[in-house]
Amino acid sequence: MVTSKALALATITVAGLGVSGCATRGFVREQVAVVNQRVDALEQRLGQTDGTARQALTEAQAASQQAQAAGGQAQNNGQRLDQLNARVDGIEQRMQQARRKRPRH
Repeated sequence: MVTSKALALATITVAGLGVSGCATRGFVREQVAVVNQRVDALEQRLGQTDGTARQALTEAQAASQQAQAAGGQAQNNGQRLDQLNARVDGIEQRMQQARRKRPRH
């Protein structure tokens, strides 16, 4: 079974080579020129895509730095609010104590 398949494959290969002819240099040059044009177009698109990706990366890095700065500022603001809340609590306690000590008329 395997031998008959190999024999059939060999026969088809030999027949294909016998039927096909050699390509002329002009034909090969034409085909290579077409492929080269496609490669050039793809290289140009790749360059554009690379530029776009680099720009996006730069913008993402800038946004990340801004987000980190905003996060730091938010943390600082939170700490300041905590300090102010403590001061307000202290003032409220003193006001309540002052009300208790004050005689009523």
